[in-house]
Amino acid sequence: MGNNLMQADLSVWGMYHHADIVVKVVMIGLVLASVITWAIFFSKSAELLSHKRRLKREQKQLSEARSLDQASDIAATFHGKSLSTLLLNEAQNELELSAGSEDNEGIKERTGFRLERRVAAVSRHMGRGNGYLATIGAISPFVGLFGTVWGIMNSFIGIAQTQTTNLAVVAPGIAEALLATAIGLFAAIPAVVIYNIFARMIGSYKATLGDVAAQVLLLQSRDLDLNASGVAHPVRTAQKLRVG
Repeated sequence: MGNNLMQADLSVWGMYHHADIVVKVVMIGLVLASVITWAIFFSKSAELLSHKRRLKREQKQLSEARSLDQASDIAATFHGKSLSTLLLNEAQNELELSAGSEDNEGIKERTGFRLERRVAAVSRHMGRGNGYLATIGAISPFVGLFGTVWGIMNSFIGIAQTQTTNLAVVAPGIAEALLATAIGLFAAIPAVVIYNIFARMIGSYKATLGDVAAQVLLLQSRDLDLNASGVAHPVRTAQKLRVG
């Protein structure tokens, strides 16, 4: 009995090779899910880290601005597609659309709404791919369990057909079945961990983008209040003096 058991190929490849077709399909699907998980991890982590570093740098530069026009001049030096520039354009566009209106609070409210929607849209865009991770993390253990149940069921059918409880006959089938659950956990655990990491990174990124939006709204609010009070903006006055 011991010799027969030793002759059985219980390596991962051997168990896969001798598994039932349904169990094989389950294993292949779970391996593909694991590949997708790691592909999302490497591509998305690089993207998030790059965007976050750039946004932090832009936020630091915009902190020196004292008016919306000055912030736009600073943003003109940003290279490529800049989210800070998009937020500034939203504020400038609302000022153009509201030209002639004396309701400064209404302008601020509309600008705040537009900035909020822009931040939300960027957050949704940055969160793409997380749905796949959540799905893989949630269903992989159950898919693996299905493969295990199917494999064990076939093992018991084999026992009934051979009418023997010899360990050499029973063990390989059960090992093949349990391999499906192991692969399911191998796919699910990294997916859940990576999902949580990305959720925290996206939350931090959204908070930073919200800070930039608040900074833009603050500059617009200051400009509107200074214009309404008839006070010359100190930055513009200084610029005029330098030109003169």
